[in-house]
Formats: sequence, structure tokens, C-alpha cells
Amino acid sequence: MSEHSKREAAREALGRAVKAPVAQTRELLHADGGLTPGRGMITSIIALSLGFLCLLAVLAFHFPQYLTTPDLRHKYSVDVIRQLLLVGLLAAGGISLGNLILDRQRNLNIVAFVLVIAAVALGGSRVPVGNFPDHTPYIGLDWFILDLLGSTLIFVVIEKLFPLYKGQAIFRREWQTDLKHFAVNHFIVGLALLTVNFLLHHMFGWLVSSHFQQTVQHIVFVPQLLLCVLVADLAQYWTHRAYHEVPFLWRFHAVHHSVKTMDWLAGSRQHMLELIFTRVCVLAPLYILGFSEAAMNGYILIVGFQAVFNHANVHLPWGPLKYLVVTPNFHHWHHASDDEAIDRNYAAHYAFLDYLFGTAVKSRNKFPERYGVVGDYMPDGFVKQQLFPFHGKQTPAEPLA
Repeated sequence: MSEHSKREAAREALGRAVKAPVAQTRELLHADGGLTPGRGMITSIIALSLGFLCLLAVLAFHFPQYLTTPDLRHKYSVDVIRQLLLVGLLAAGGISLGNLILDRQRNLNIVAFVLVIAAVALGGSRVPVGNFPDHTPYIGLDWFILDLLGSTLIFVVIEKLFPLYKGQAIFRREWQTDLKHFAVNHFIVGLALLTVNFLLHHMFGWLVSSHFQQTVQHIVFVPQLLLCVLVADLAQYWTHRAYHEVPFLWRFHAVHHSVKTMDWLAGSRQHMLELIFTRVCVLAPLYILGFSEAAMNGYILIVGFQAVFNHANVHLPWGPLKYLVVTPNFHHWHHASDDEAIDRNYAAHYAFLDYLFGTAVKSRNKFPERYGVVGDYMPDGFVKQQLFPFHGKQTPAEPLA
């Protein structure tokens, strides 16, 4: 064989060696279904995910003014984040290297190890952070990383311990679409908050009474928090009901209802304009009434937890509590396409609101039979769903879901 032929053969071999890991990773990202233990796939996915998130975290350390959320970076400890990043790098590197030694899912672990090496080469957990401007345009990359890690660790475990549907896979159909919704909703948090704050101050600022706000802020914390959640849920209830009863608004809300498998990620599927409009409608009365910062922070924690938990694949014995607060059992019925579930169970926090206003589901069945919009007319894919309200078509004879 000539030297030229040898070089060509070597280049082809190198090309195949590079393409194979990328191709398998791309195939994994387009796949769905259950994971079989004992083949290294579960640990490979963990290593791949951690490696990718660690690389994103290193980039956030390099460009904090553009990639981190101001409200968050003023509250968490940079040293703690560095330690978490170091643990993540060690875990991703160790798992991927171990799988490579054992020759398990070789291609996926090559990609995971390369991501770890890239993160370390860029500085790893030791990237210096100096002074930087605090009022720059930003995307919430840190919020995305922390929330994805926290949600996965908490809610996937809960779903596996207390599942409603025991055979449901973590990587169920259309998980890719909902992960894109999850990511974009976190990345645009800066734009969303800026828009919401602008609309609140310019549309509702004239309603603010400082004397009344001071009275509200002097209410004891726990009653004030419960009142704050009640006010927010009343606004949420009627806004939510309008989405179902006003055809134009339903076109946006149908995106959220199009998910056909309920789990912790399902609640992320939401049109961006609905996200902003709902936040304005819910936060406006809280802004006007002037609840304290502590009460607002408590409300944010509650709504953040319930927004994920109530969509989760979870079943627990709630007892009489199910008539008081919204649970996964209660909210799953709202997403059902069963006849008795159409336009029911609107509340986000207090279930008694639906019983009070006569919109609670009444069914002999314990759980819904199917989910999604009636007629299943929503296209799959993040971009298609964002464009749907403007040109998508519903089946004329179908009822709202």
C-alpha cells in the first residue's frame, strides 16, 4: 500500500472514529422508551448529561454578566457552586472513564469524557470571576442548570417511588420537545421578567396605594403567605378559565394541553406569550396589594414546586387534603381529554376554588383514561408549537380540551 493510500485510510478511520460517537449521541437524543439496567446506558446518560451541564456551567463562570440571572447570583454562594461543579466534573469523568474501561456504551462515554476534558481545559471549577457590570442583557443559563439538576434529582426519584403509571419511561414520547420548552423558558427569563415588570408598572402602577401596601406587609408571615397564594390563585383561576372559554386565547393554551404523557417535564410545554400574559395577570394583584418580599419569595417557592409536581407521574393517598390543595391527581384531570374532564379543575394551588365555582371534575373513574387535546391536532416540535396559534387549524367539530 502506498503512503498516500495509508494516509487516506488513516483519515477515513479517524473520520469514522469521530463520527460514530456523535452519531450515537444524536440517535440517543432522538430516541424514546425505557432503559434496560445492566448495559451501561443509564450511567452513560448520567455521565453525558453531567458533562454537558458542567461545560455550560464553566461557560457561565466565564461570562457571568451575560449567562447568569442577577436575582440568583446575588443569593447563591459562588464557592458552593464551584464545589458542585467540581463534584459534577469528577462524577461525569469517573463514570465515563469507568464505562470506557468496561467497554460499555463506548461511543456515548467518549462524548461524555470529551465534554469533561473541554470543561477542565476551559478552567473547570477554578475560573476566576472578577467584577462585572450588573445591568447587561442576559439569559438564565445558571437557572436552567440548577433547575434541571434539582428537578431531575427530586422529581424523577419521587416518580419512581410513587408512580401513577408504573410502566411509564423517563424518556417517554416527545420528551425532546418538552425539554426544549424547559430550556427556552429558562433562557428567556430575563426578557420575560423585563417585559412583565414593564407591563406591571405602566398598566397597574396608578392603582398602587402605599398606605394599603404597608398594612398588608404588616400581616404576620404565615397568614400573609397564605393570603398571597390565595390572591395569586384567584387571578390564576380566572385567567386560566379565560384561556379555555375564549377561542383566541385557547389557541395559545392548547400548546400546554397537547402533552399526552404526564410527568415532571410536561408542565414546561407552554407558549411563550402565554407565559408572559399569565405572569402579568397573576403578579398584577400581588404587586398592587404590596405583599412583603418574604411572602413573595415563599409564593415563588410554592408555585415553582407545584407547577412541576402537579404534572408529575405521581400518586399518593391525599385523603381530605385533596379537597383543599391542588395535587397531581387533581391536576391530571385538568389535562385529560375524557368527556367529563373538559374545562374543569382550573386552580393551581387551592383545589377548593373549583368546588366553590362549580368547575371541579365529577367522575366515577379514579384516574383519566387519556390526555391531550381532543382531536390531537397539535404538531410536535417546539417551533411548530410556538407558531401554531397564528396559523394552526383545529378540527371544526371538536370541543375544547
